[in-house]
Parts: sequence; C-alpha cells; structure tokens
Amino acid sequence: MTRDATGALRFGTGTTAAVVTLMATSYLVLSGTSARPQSSESTTEISNAGGWVTTASSTDAVAPSTQQQRNRNETIVPKQYLGGDVKAGGNQEASAKNAKSGEKKRSSTKGAFRDDPKYSKKYDAAGQTDIYGGKTAVEPPRPLLEIGREQYTSGIYDESSTLFGKLNPLLPGLSVYGDWRTAMAYNSNNGKDIAQVATRLNLDVDLKITATERIHAFFTPFQDGNAKFTRFEFSGGDGDGRFTDELDFDPQTLFFEGDLGSIYSGVSGKYAGFDLPFTVGLFPLFLQNGIWANDAILGGAVTFPAKNSSTLGLSNYDLTFFAAFDNVDNASLIGVNGKVDNDHANLFGVTTFVDAFNGYVEAGYGFIQGTGAFDNVEQHFLTAAYSRRYANTISNSTRLFANFGDDGHGNGDGFAFISENSLISPLPLTLLPYANFFVGVGNPEPLVDGNNAGILKNVGINFETDALTGYPKLDDTASNTFGGALGVEYLFNLDQQLVFEVATVQPFENDGIGAKAAQYGFGVRYQIPITRSWLFRADATYQIQEGQDDNFGFRTELRSKF
Repeated sequence: MTRDATGALRFGTGTTAAVVTLMATSYLVLSGTSARPQSSESTTEISNAGGWVTTASSTDAVAPSTQQQRNRNETIVPKQYLGGDVKAGGNQEASAKNAKSGEKKRSSTKGAFRDDPKYSKKYDAAGQTDIYGGKTAVEPPRPLLEIGREQYTSGIYDESSTLFGKLNPLLPGLSVYGDWRTAMAYNSNNGKDIAQVATRLNLDVDLKITATERIHAFFTPFQDGNAKFTRFEFSGGDGDGRFTDELDFDPQTLFFEGDLGSIYSGVSGKYAGFDLPFTVGLFPLFLQNGIWANDAILGGAVTFPAKNSSTLGLSNYDLTFFAAFDNVDNASLIGVNGKVDNDHANLFGVTTFVDAFNGYVEAGYGFIQGTGAFDNVEQHFLTAAYSRRYANTISNSTRLFANFGDDGHGNGDGFAFISENSLISPLPLTLLPYANFFVGVGNPEPLVDGNNAGILKNVGINFETDALTGYPKLDDTASNTFGGALGVEYLFNLDQQLVFEVATVQPFENDGIGAKAAQYGFGVRYQIPITRSWLFRADATYQIQEGQDDNFGFRTELRSKF
C-alpha cells in the first residue's frame, strides 16, 4: 500500500469515527440522558421525585443558551425501568459492577409497575359506573310564562335573526318568574303583639333580546313600599282583626342591560376586542352581600370586567362605576314625617373586586349629595373586605365600613368592623359552625338600603327580619356597640336546613341611635323543600332587652317558586 493510500485510509477512518462520535454525542445531548456518564457529565438522583435527572456539565460541546434551556427542561427518568432497582450510585455504579462480574443477568420486571389499589371493602363496579352513568336529569320549576327562546334548555334551535348584525344574533324570549311567600306569625315586637297571616308576590319579567342584551322589570303587587304587606291580623293585643290589602303595581326595578362590546360587534361586523357591560334605568345595586348596598336606584352603571395587571401582580379584577339621580335610600335623608325621602339626592360611586393575596378583595367608595331640602347633605362612604380560607380550617371574611361628612343631623361619622367566620368541620358540606363578631363606633351606615336595614343585617339570624310579618330582630345599627353571633348550621343530606344561634349586642355608649342597653337573642330556623317548587320554613326567636320588654316571635312560611 502506498503512502498516499495509507493517508487516505487514515483520513477516511478518522472522518467516519468523528461522524459516529458526533452523532452519538448529539443523540445523548438531545435525549438528556446517557447510558454511562463520563467524567465530563454529572448524574444526580432526585430522591423525592423517585427518579433520575441527568444533565451535561459545562464542558459539553453545547452552546450556553442551549445548555441553560436544557437545564430548565430536565428530563425525569423514573426508576421504574426494567432491570431492577438501581442504588444511589446510579447507572455508572451498576455498569461497573456488571463489568467486573462479567456475568449476564436476566432481565427483571421488579419495580416496573406500582402495586394494585387496595380497597377497604369489596370493590363495587356498578357503584363506580353509577357515579357517571347513574345520573338523571333534574327538572327545575319552569317560569310562569315563557314565550320565544326558553331559558336553560337544550336542543336544536331555529336560526337566529341577524337584525342587530351577524355577530350579535337576535335571541328573543319573554319569561315571567318569581316566588310567592305566605307566612303566619305571632310577634311581640317593641311592645306590640300581633298575630297575622301575610303574603307577598315577587314577579320578575325578563325580555331577552340577544345573548347579552335584555330588558328586566321587577314587581311586588301585594305590598306598599318595603314594610306594608297584604295581611290579615286575626289576633294579638294590637291586631286590628281585619284584612288589609296593600297593592302597588308600579315596577320596583325597570332597566336595560347589555354589553357594549357585543353591540359594537353586531354593528361593525368585526369582533370587538373588549367587554363593557352596562345598565341604565331603575336597577338593583347589591354590594358586599347586601351589607353596604341593597337598593334599586335610578341611574346607570358600567363595568370593566376580567382585567389583569402584571405590574401590580393581579390576575383578575373588576371595576364598576355607578351613579344615581333618584330613588336613593340613605338613612341621612330623613324627612319631616320620620321616613326616608329618596327623591332628593344624587349618588356617585365606584367598586372593585380583586383576586389577590391568596384571597378575594372587595373595596368601594360612594358619595351622597343631597338636593332640594337636603342640599346640606354631603357624605362619603368607604368599604373594604378580604375573604379567604386559612389552613383548611376556617373561612373568614373581614369587612370594614366607614362614613363621614355632613348628614344634616350632626351624626354623619361612623365606623364598623365585622368579622365573619365559619369552621371547616369533619362534615364540611353539611355541618357549618360559625362565629361572627362586630364593633361599631359612632353612627355607621350602609351606602343605600331600600329596606331601612342597618349595617349588621347579615351578622346572624337574630339580626334580620323576615320582610313580611314584622319579625323582631336585635339592634342592627352598630352604633357605639360591640357583639356577635355564635351558631351552627346543619344541612342533613343537602335537602334540609337547621340553624341554632345565640347573639348579643353590648352598647358602650348611649347615643340615642342604637341599643340603649344590652340585648341577647336566641334563634332557631328550619327549612325543608316539599317539592321542587314548594318550600316550608319555620323561625323562632326570643330576645332579652335590659330595661325594656323582651321581644319574641314565631312564624311559619310556605314559599312557591316558579
């Protein structure tokens, strides 16, 4: 063989070896593992993951950016591979041992599969199937009247009209629904003993136009205002022994609501890149579970929904602006007849809901501006709340309310702190012990409340009336008082409700607004559905008022939902 031929052979052999080596190295780098780690590689066992993490060291012939990317995406190779368990030394130790012994071992499946599940009792295959296949449809009560596209139904629908644009199709439907409540009660409330049967009818009339636009109205034809209901006072020292009909066919709410983004899509024929829900008319304002606001106001509101901020670290928040120019029910607007005059005030406000700090945050600001006879009223209202679960043991909502400014009576300043707590019991869905506490300073007030209720209306069942028979309640103003409610709620098999509660109000100053002396309440409530549309409820309370006559009440109620 000539010198040139020998050189060419060496060159070809070296090139082939280099190509094979490069291909093998590339495969090992891309796969993130090696059959046998060398001195330029490192192998680490992740004990808590039960597997191996194999990465190349900095001496590997890989670009730094590629190396960093591969470290962020390390390949986890479970230890459950064929060939038996490998000790902490890794594949290198196992390979060295095999090389030294020179013996070929038979493959084993030990460790390749996990143990079969163990059942505390005999496995019920049919029961496991029924978890999904044994369900049946629950037919809810249907509305009293349904015309056009029905609500919450499925099937093949007729083609929708594109009157408002192809991207905002017309889905017309009229429905009338609501409930009818009738109660019989004997109440001894602030020195008046009355036994009566009272009734109220709540009617919602909903005209659906598109998927996001509708006109809605709410009627209460068997009551006058928020305190007088159609009734028959048949007994009691202060009962009049006659039937009294309280009729009012004026709408309690009447408003239009929609989404500006959907309307824009329909008109322009282009998909909007935003959602902007809004409402105008006589609409319900319900904030902080009705504690801060629970009223129908005449005005408008607009919401910026489902927003986020990377700068503030907020994954989700809503922001709502609202304003009203009539029908503003605030405790500062007391007329000469001792009743709230809701025709002489403007309301401006903003509220937000934020998912933050491992919980849920609510905050808001409102401004009441009196007009006419109340033009000297200028009050500011602030609220904030934080809700979350702690250590999977207790759920807490902490709420703060403050108001300041001129209410026209010199009592415009107040502050209230409310802590709502429920214990996560061994039966978390059905057994709910709770403990709620409050402290009030000055004269804290809700922003608006159409029922003339105080800031403590949700502290417990002893602080709420029934909005029907004049059922007695503890002082709910929180004016220079502290106290709370301890109770337990049991829901049986999620088909009944039983509540026992004790509560107290302790004044630390008699300002002539709230409780004059200590109050103690003992209450019980029971509810059970008779059918899917009929509900039975019973309540009883006894309330001790130091220095005054005790209050007590007992009531039963039938409620029909349609």
